[in-house]
Amino acid sequence: MKTPRLPAVALAACLALTTACAPMACATTSASATTDLHLQLPRPTGADPVGRDILSLVDTSRKDPWVPQSGPRRLMLSLYYPARSATGDPAPYMTEQEAASLVQRKVPGTGLTAEAISGTRTYARTGARPEPGRHPLVVLSPGLGLPRASLTALAEDLASRGYVVASIDHAYESSGTTFPGAGLLTCAPLCDQPRPPEGGKATITKNRAKDVSFVLDQLTGRHPAWKHARLIDAKRIGMAGHSLGGDATSATMLTDPRVKAGINLDGTINATLPATGFGDRPFLLIGSQSDHSPGKDHTWDATWPVLNGWKRWLTVAQADHDSFTDLSIAASKAGLPDPGTIAAERGIAITRAYVTAFFDQHLKGRAQPLLDAPDRGNPEVAFHSP
Repeated sequence: MKTPRLPAVALAACLALTTACAPMACATTSASATTDLHLQLPRPTGADPVGRDILSLVDTSRKDPWVPQSGPRRLMLSLYYPARSATGDPAPYMTEQEAASLVQRKVPGTGLTAEAISGTRTYARTGARPEPGRHPLVVLSPGLGLPRASLTALAEDLASRGYVVASIDHAYESSGTTFPGAGLLTCAPLCDQPRPPEGGKATITKNRAKDVSFVLDQLTGRHPAWKHARLIDAKRIGMAGHSLGGDATSATMLTDPRVKAGINLDGTINATLPATGFGDRPFLLIGSQSDHSPGKDHTWDATWPVLNGWKRWLTVAQADHDSFTDLSIAASKAGLPDPGTIAAERGIAITRAYVTAFFDQHLKGRAQPLLDAPDRGNPEVAFHSP
């Protein structure tokens, strides 16, 4: 996770929906500016319509690590897939109750409403008939305290380009996720504590690695839990994560060889890599220029030499921590980002372009010149090789 510039409580109040917001700035934003806010994600760039299913999973072999008395470990998945046509109903961004929790925990007093956020226009449709064939699977893991919805624009784009995408909410790790039989679970057991759990954030990422391995078991095993699991090519699995989710990608690759390629989006790396790294498996580091250029994040500096397979270290000028997520759209429309921050739509476009190029090259075997050198069409993106 990105190193906080504010105290943890103040940072939590601003992190999800603003890219550069001090607590006072959050509190003084005019509510009238966002009363009639209509939010819309960028349209997917691929040729395929997108379908979406919701899947609840329960790992009965594990107690929840943060609230053991709650019972077994729970996970919620949004599964995106290439569809034959735009049939079915529009997929909601999140429930209004989940959006209300996000507003209350992250940006109280800004005028951003649960109705506006839950009503964000998406492009996936529930009940859409899947495109036949077998497709690579990409697992997405959000930052700590952020919902899986924060990576919706990326998930929809990947699905429109021929990927199945499993975006995960980890119980008690998001601003608020509704679980069947358990109601709305928030990150209070982790986020409201004065210090991280024993072992620090590495403990969280190790547990996420167990979550992801369980998800892969359920999606690619002999008796899959998802009705469209036949769409997945289990030999072509990748993972990407934002913030702590990027760290979880590292932790998962250390323990699960099924993940063939990984991406860290602006996340500090708490997982300690051995000298052998991930073997010959490829890994992409992409983050903000201000925080993840060489010498800015010692965890990236330490990780780079032990990445022994294909690797790239990219930074994006003027990007903030949320520039890699679609929650920056709400911040932009509400007038919250610092004027020097990259435009929300531009940050999403860059994220989509490089993430898709990486997986196209390493899961589909299609060479991508975009990953070889700086590109004139993306002048914000710098390549590093310290």
